[in-house]
Amino acid sequence: MSNSGQRSIQPPVTGRPRGFPPPPHGGGRRFGMMMPAEKPKNFRKTARRLAVYLKPHSLALAFVLILAVTGVAFNVVSPKILGQATTIIFAGMQAKAAGIPGAAIDFARIGQILRLLLVLYAGGALCRYFEHYVMAGISQKTIFHLRRDVSAKLVRLPLKYYDANPHGDIMSRVANDIETIGGTLQQSLAQIFEAIVTLTGVLVLMLTISGWLTLIVLVTLPLSFIVTRMVTRYSQKQFAAQQRELGLLNAHIEEMFGGHLIVKAFNHEAKSIAAFKSVNERLYEAGWKAQFVSGIIMPLLNLVHNVGYILMAVVGAIFVTRGQMQIGNVQAFFQYSRQFNQPIMQAANIANIFQSTIAAAERVFELLDEAEEIPDSNEALAAFSPAGNVRFENVQFGYDEKALLMHDLNINVQSGQTVAIVGPTGAGKTTLVNLLMRFYEISGGRILIDGLDIRDIKRGALRSIFGMVLQETWLFKGTIRDNIAYGRLDASEAEICRAARAAQIDHFIRTLPEGYNTVLNEEATNISAGQKQLLTIARAILADPAILILDEATSSVDTRTEILIQRAMQELMKGRTSFVIAHRLSTIRDADLILVLHNGDVVEKGTHAELLAKDGFYADIYHSQFAGGELHEAV
Repeated sequence: MSNSGQRSIQPPVTGRPRGFPPPPHGGGRRFGMMMPAEKPKNFRKTARRLAVYLKPHSLALAFVLILAVTGVAFNVVSPKILGQATTIIFAGMQAKAAGIPGAAIDFARIGQILRLLLVLYAGGALCRYFEHYVMAGISQKTIFHLRRDVSAKLVRLPLKYYDANPHGDIMSRVANDIETIGGTLQQSLAQIFEAIVTLTGVLVLMLTISGWLTLIVLVTLPLSFIVTRMVTRYSQKQFAAQQRELGLLNAHIEEMFGGHLIVKAFNHEAKSIAAFKSVNERLYEAGWKAQFVSGIIMPLLNLVHNVGYILMAVVGAIFVTRGQMQIGNVQAFFQYSRQFNQPIMQAANIANIFQSTIAAAERVFELLDEAEEIPDSNEALAAFSPAGNVRFENVQFGYDEKALLMHDLNINVQSGQTVAIVGPTGAGKTTLVNLLMRFYEISGGRILIDGLDIRDIKRGALRSIFGMVLQETWLFKGTIRDNIAYGRLDASEAEICRAARAAQIDHFIRTLPEGYNTVLNEEATNISAGQKQLLTIARAILADPAILILDEATSSVDTRTEILIQRAMQELMKGRTSFVIAHRLSTIRDADLILVLHNGDVVEKGTHAELLAKDGFYADIYHSQFAGGELHEAV
């Protein structure tokens, strides 16, 4: 079977301006600040559904939690133990200063403390290492299963879903959104575990050292939140403006590079540069304000924290001089206050990341919830080799159930006949083909192949009997041999060459330096449009289908190539039922049957001569194409 069509690569659509790529995980942030996240519609429902994918890894997640608790415990205990060393040194120096006989610093005890600290730090590092190692496995397995489900879903979705949704949006859900989920599971989930354990452990140890100093830390926290809130409220507007302008700039660049020939042909270079300059200046203003505002939050927070440190230092010094606290505990408390502030400062950033992640998961689950194709019945045929008789009986169909396009379509095509389908834009020519291959389900009536309802044939078996050569070719990056063999993957070298000769392309291929091993680039721009079309015809010939669907493909090639393509198509059509969507009526004069569609219904049918003799709709279209020697499209 030959698959043809236009390759369409569009920029991802993720709720951001066109052309603006999603920031990397955690990107766009500075000092705990982050660009505004896309918010989910139903956070709890989506989070619960995402948790279902994590449920098989419950034991591994529990192990991660244990590692996080153990690693944080090692790190939390360390400052207090280090404080003991400071106290020993201070006590020894005080004793010496007081002239106490035999007074000295207990370096042996300090050595024991340092060795213990080394063990604790090493243990904390190992716990952190294994925590992230296990979490990476959990996240990748989760994403693997999610991608597998999405991939299977895409196969089951009907064609109308792809027609109704931009390709870029679908690509974004499959790639960007799933990647966002994976990054959050691997990094932010572990950060949450560590933050909760750190806050709990540090708070407990601070209280064991001094309730008054702990109160000072807790009092300064609201000031930090107030400063962060005030700056964030303003900076979010600037980041949103920066994001919007960057999207416009990227979209402009993409558009100008994509159509640079047209820009040059119409002498619009100056206009393009002026438009770029205007957007670039707005981006500069928004970016400067966003970065400046986000940059001042750290100095402001440091000011608040330093005020707290001053109060802690004064109160701690008073307690030490009164003998109510050891100096090592004051040192430990300073370290704990820093450890306590860090997860607090990260909280807003982590919350923002989770908003974006749940929003991404919501978009993925929306795709998974889309209505699927009606499944094949268990009794449907898994293999089918028809003669090629096709019959439409009282077929009704509409893309909108409330507005039918086809009301009562009846067509009878005999095996081996060439049927041309003509009519104006929107007449239903492509729709008829889509219904024949069950890309869409009919609303009423039946479509029969050799007397068998196509709904009684499995879709794979049904579509395998068709070969398609469309006007806009689809070739993938690979060798010419691979592109032809796409019609039948188990074809031999001799069969591939035979198909190429029948398609009038073998001679050209052999003139290439690498012959059949010539690699086509991603857009197949290293060969001409006519040569690409001949390759798709060779692909269809190799597939050897019972029924052909041809979308005339000679309108954009030169006369000599057009003759080659027509010869190749004639070779392809021999002995096969063929449906030809005609654009130039001059190419279908020899068709066995011409169907003239208008508003979804067959308004005329017959041979070329019969339809001209009727002097009806077909004759009007035909004469309009050749009036004054001009050729116009009939689609």
